[in-house]
Amino acid sequence: MTVVPSKTDVVVIGGGPAGLVAAIAARLKGLDVLVADGAHPPIDKACGEGLMPDSLAALGRLGLRLGTAPSFAFRGIRFLGEGHSVAADFPEGDGIAMRRIYLHQALVDRAEETGVKLAWGTRVVGLTSNGVALDRQSIGCKWVIGADGQNSRVRRWAGLDAIRSESVRYGFRRHYLQTPWTEFMEVYWCAGFQMYVTPVSASEICVALITRDRRMRMEQALALCPELNRRLAGSALSTAERGAVTASRTLRRVYRDHVVLIGDASGSVDAITGEGMSLCFHQALAFADALASGELENYQAEHRRLAQRPHMMARLMLLLDRFPALRRRVLASMAAKPEIFANMLAMHVGAISPGDFLMHGMLPLGRQILTSS
Repeated sequence: MTVVPSKTDVVVIGGGPAGLVAAIAARLKGLDVLVADGAHPPIDKACGEGLMPDSLAALGRLGLRLGTAPSFAFRGIRFLGEGHSVAADFPEGDGIAMRRIYLHQALVDRAEETGVKLAWGTRVVGLTSNGVALDRQSIGCKWVIGADGQNSRVRRWAGLDAIRSESVRYGFRRHYLQTPWTEFMEVYWCAGFQMYVTPVSASEICVALITRDRRMRMEQALALCPELNRRLAGSALSTAERGAVTASRTLRRVYRDHVVLIGDASGSVDAITGEGMSLCFHQALAFADALASGELENYQAEHRRLAQRPHMMARLMLLLDRFPALRRRVLASMAAKPEIFANMLAMHVGAISPGDFLMHGMLPLGRQILTSS
C-alpha cells in the first residue's frame, strides 16, 4: 500500500491512461508525483482499443514499450459502406491494438518504474489553498493535475467548466472470440452510426458502436449492418457489452493558477476519429514541458494546437454521418481514387499537414465527386 506523503510536487487526480502518462511525463522531468484514484487497476473503459502510429511514437518518448500482453499489429484503416470498400496503409509503421486493461497495466508498470507514487482506492474530495484534500488526509503540492475524465470534478472545482463548443454521441463495445479476417482496423458506415472492428489478438476482436441514438445497442446495430453481422455469426462473446458517452468538447481554458487539466477532463474529440488516446499522450508531453519551465500558457497554446487536427477530422467524418447522400458520393469517390483516402489517413496520423491534405485530398475529392455526378 502506498504511503501518501504530506507534500509533493505534483498530484494527479485520476489514474486512467491520461493521468498515468501525465504522471510519467512529469516524473521524467524530475518532479515528485503522486497519482490518486478511487478505483484499482487495471481500469477498463469502452473504447475501440486501437493505437495509431502517432500514439505509439508518443508512448516511446515516455519510455513505454508494450510488452508481452496479447496485441495485434494493424497496417492501416479500411472504410466500408454504401456498397464500397477503400483501404490505405499508414504512411509509416503499424498501429497496435490491445485490450484496454492490458494497456492500462503497462502504463501502471511504467509509472512505478519511473518512481511515481500510486495511491489506488484513494478518493479525492476537493481542492485546498495549497493542494488537495483526500478522503483521509490533505496533501500539499505545487501543481494539481485534473485527469478525471469527461465529468471532471477537478474542472468544476477549479472553475474551468466554461465550454466553447460541445456535441455528444454514445459508444458501446464488446469482444468476440474470432480469428481476425483483416490486417486493417475496419470502419463500417451505416445509417446513423458506425461500427469499428479492431483485432486485439490472434484470437479476439473488439467491436465498437458509435451512435447518436442513446437507445441503440450492439444487437440492434448489427442487425442493420448485415456484412459485419455475417462475419460475426457463430462467434462467442468474450466480454459483456459496455457503454460510454463520447463527446466533442472544447474548453475556454485548461488551467487556472496551479490546477491543470489533461485528457478528457480538458476537452475531448468524438471517438469517430480514434484519436483520443493519441491526443492525451501528446498533451502529457506538452504539459510536462510547461511544468518544467513554469510557463503554463505554453501548455494552453500547445493544447489548442494539438486539438486542431483531430477536431477537423471529426468534423469531416461527422458530416458523412449526418448526410447519407454526401457519404455515398465520398465513399464512391474514395473507392475510385484510393490515393485520396491514403492522403486523408496520412493527415489523420500527422504525416502530412492539413494544408497538404487540402491540396492532395480535399481538392481531388471534390473534383472526383463533381466528375462522377
